[in-house]
Amino acid sequence: MADLAKYQRDLQKFQTSYLKEAVKEPFNFWGLAGFAVAAAYSQSIIPLLIALIAEIAYIMVLPNLPFYREMVQRREKERLLQINKASREKLIKTFTPREREAVEYLRWLKEKIQDNYKKFTGAAALPSNLRTLDQRWEDFVDLLDVYRRRKQHLKSINRQAVHNQLSQAYRAAENAGSDEKTKRIQQTNVEILKRRIASFDEIERSVKLVEGQLQSIENFFSYLNDEIVTMSTPEKFSLLDFEQLSDSIAMTKQMLDATADSVGALDSYNREMGNYELLPSSNQ
Repeated sequence: MADLAKYQRDLQKFQTSYLKEAVKEPFNFWGLAGFAVAAAYSQSIIPLLIALIAEIAYIMVLPNLPFYREMVQRREKERLLQINKASREKLIKTFTPREREAVEYLRWLKEKIQDNYKKFTGAAALPSNLRTLDQRWEDFVDLLDVYRRRKQHLKSINRQAVHNQLSQAYRAAENAGSDEKTKRIQQTNVEILKRRIASFDEIERSVKLVEGQLQSIENFFSYLNDEIVTMSTPEKFSLLDFEQLSDSIAMTKQMLDATADSVGALDSYNREMGNYELLPSSNQ
């Protein structure tokens, strides 16, 4: 997903800020404060000069030390993960009761699978493929959000009104006769309306695809839960196909990215043309 790519970009951007982070470290602040107190107590500028020299050495050395960079990256990674988690939990609260029920059931099932794996195999740690269930659950939440918004968008569209506009544009173009300027304008309007109708169909196909993907994730979790109970050795678990589900989700997200412009174009066109009756109420 897009979330992971954004997370990686944010982390890469942050990696240029080691100097800034070093300056903000508590021990740097308290060290400077200690020199300031010493200067005030001794009524001398010598502690301040020492502090200046020490600070220059500090900001030149610490931000370039490998262990410090690793520490800063780990800290920032954890911060971004917590922000991402909080954002997703906030999103879930906007879902309908039925949608939240589906999300919470899948969360419960994920945790049950992971707990049962340790219980039935006696393993102390989860295998890498089983840890990916956390990401698959997040994918489910994100896809469900896209699904519900696009489905609502389709419900808010008055297709018949658009088809009526298209019929009127066809007739206006035919009745323009020798008036080339009017005819050209109406032909342009016809093409725009035809593209809008094609966009409706494209969005509708994307909704059906996401619906199938959501069902696929749910079924995969249920399948894993059944398999865990009958599993005799940890090795058998490694044979279960996680890659197929991951590839399928990646493909779905690529398709959604490709159709995102169609969703925005529908609202933009209606707003520009003053067709407010065709806009979702929240976007009027």
